Amino acid sequence: MMAEKACQALMNTFQAKDLPPVNWFHYHQGVFLYGMYRVWEETGKDEYFNYIKGYFDHLIDEEGNVVFERDQLDSIMPGILLFPLYEKTKHPKYMIAAKKLRSALDTINRTTENGFWHKEKYPYQMWLDGLFMGGPFMLMYSKHFQEEELIQHVLLQEKLMRKHMTDPKTGLLFHAWDEKKVQPWADPITGCSPDFWGRSVGWYGAALIDLLEVLGEKKRGQEEWIQSLQSFIPAIVKFQDEQTGLWYNVVDKGDRPDNWLESSCSALFLYFIAKAVKHGIVDESYREVCDKAYAGLLEHMVESDDSSFTLKGIVIGTSAGTYDYYVSRPTSENDLHGMGAFLLASMAYYDLVK
Repeated sequence: MMAEKACQALMNTFQAKDLPPVNWFHYHQGVFLYGMYRVWEETGKDEYFNYIKGYFDHLIDEEGNVVFERDQLDSIMPGILLFPLYEKTKHPKYMIAAKKLRSALDTINRTTENGFWHKEKYPYQMWLDGLFMGGPFMLMYSKHFQEEELIQHVLLQEKLMRKHMTDPKTGLLFHAWDEKKVQPWADPITGCSPDFWGRSVGWYGAALIDLLEVLGEKKRGQEEWIQSLQSFIPAIVKFQDEQTGLWYNVVDKGDRPDNWLESSCSALFLYFIAKAVKHGIVDESYREVCDKAYAGLLEHMVESDDSSFTLKGIVIGTSAGTYDYYVSRPTSENDLHGMGAFLLASMAYYDLVK
């Protein structure tokens, strides 16, 4: 299985405690380990679970203390793995750490409508990434500790993004929104950044599908998330590259010579479209989109033989900005952003095909 090869490639390169950036409790590692968790769920192989556990045990002591950056949603994201770690080991330190992450949510600054600032250094800004970084953790926490109001809070965050960041022309969502409209990239009327950066659009869709899965059947107002996906997925599919089945780094500008196909956004799009087909949120015809996307990833972005695996074309960590900024960002190989997205996509596609 290609997903296992991807896991092995990074396991052979890094001990769990050395995943880059080292000694950081952050979404870079969280996304990769979340993908590995999906592989463990499918295969049941202890080496994957133990690797995930190794990362967390390096950063969380026996009393549940964990050092993380409390001013941002990015540090909350790895917390989703604390729940399966606790379920399997029953060690209280994982839930103590989860409570510490939860407490940080109370101190993150907010917009006037109660939307999370993405980080303290990005005042009055909401970014699409934030829904994935904070939302699933909040719902899992709510489930475990019966904190119902967290569900309403996640619903509000998504609603604010949809309200402020949806482009009526394409149906896509802009990467960032500045309530004060003072950022150099902010539209003076809407406050939005001017472009659809692929990975941020991917984070939004991945968040929606994960949030729906965490909540399950119990009606909490998540019907709006289903409707969001039903309008959002056709908008994404419209920009799938005809030849390769992949998507561009700036999603809607594939006709520009300086724009380029990007692997992490292509994988995230595949992830939530495949899951939406599986759950009957969109119809069976979208299966073809998934077939094309996965074949495209393997053909154009993956180099692999019996002993190695390389994922190419992964744009490195990227802030909000304008078109020129996005297309001038460097790419890397086997970067955790892309490897995590590839694992999630592979497992969602495998599930769909199975």
